[in-house]
Amino acid sequence: MSGPFRIRPAHQSDFDALMQIAIESGPGFTSLPVDEAILRERLVKSEEAFNGSLGNPAYGKYLLMLENFETGEIGGCSAVKAGTGVDAPFFNYRIITVSHTSREADRHFNLDALILTNEFLGYTEVGTLFLREPFRGSGAGILASQARYLLMTTSPESFGDMVLSELRGVINEAGETPFWEGLGRYFFRMSFAEADLLSATTDNQFILDLMPKYPIYIDLLPPEAREVIGRCHVDGVPAMKLLEREGFRFDRMVDIFDGGPIMVAPRNMIRTVRESRRVKLIAGEDGEHAGLVSTTELKTFKASLLSGTPYGEDQFAVSEEIFEQLELKPGDEAMIWLRSDTE
Repeated sequence: MSGPFRIRPAHQSDFDALMQIAIESGPGFTSLPVDEAILRERLVKSEEAFNGSLGNPAYGKYLLMLENFETGEIGGCSAVKAGTGVDAPFFNYRIITVSHTSREADRHFNLDALILTNEFLGYTEVGTLFLREPFRGSGAGILASQARYLLMTTSPESFGDMVLSELRGVINEAGETPFWEGLGRYFFRMSFAEADLLSATTDNQFILDLMPKYPIYIDLLPPEAREVIGRCHVDGVPAMKLLEREGFRFDRMVDIFDGGPIMVAPRNMIRTVRESRRVKLIAGEDGEHAGLVSTTELKTFKASLLSGTPYGEDQFAVSEEIFEQLELKPGDEAMIWLRSDTE
């Protein structure tokens, strides 16, 4: 059975559920601050993006909700930001290697350093992936994650050629991060929570104003800060593995606040994008072939888990349940992605 889960666009009526998700996501989940005004604005912006009412597709911020189709209960969310650095700078640290050589001292060694950069202009960002506890371990996480890539196949021209994902760094339950305490606090003179909130609510000019403009040698940082550079939060490990399976790689770029890793991949090389194909859905029953299925239009995008039977290259038989979840009828086209036999 494909299960009762589906992904659909977020609506303003999802505010209460989104607020609960933000609370459960914990400290450092920058894209879901526990702030009513910000969350309501995200829902409005997402509806505008799906409705095609934005002047520039690069401004699109698509918020997807995971729901139990049978009960209507919201179990999580994920999102796609069409273009980073378009409406506000997207600052990060790049890890560079500096070579030191002295013939007189007979010394040659390399040191890593952090340098502030804003080089992801126009990249599409996938993020905001969070599942509530009861929905984990049921295939819902795979659906919430991969649905974002199927969304990109509906309108490739609306998204960047390159895609990134910023993973939350090491943060404790009190909202403290060793990376911030060992570096950021000295330049911003504020707590991690204050900086995180400013990042979510401003155009990030404060980062350009206060961040150091010169390379920072990693060896000069406290051991606690050095050890977490490029590491993700324990709750983000499953998400990181999903990204790696899709072809994302760590490119020595980290978040300036918590030191979390930034993963990058060419959009057309993302596994789900590369392996998905358009088919015509026909009436049938659940079959041995499993994967994901979605609609083909951006405005009406929906996705669900898939179980069915292929008929040739361009037809796929599915149960009535899938037609109901996607609000399609037999003969309509859909995008499908099938798991390999080894998964």
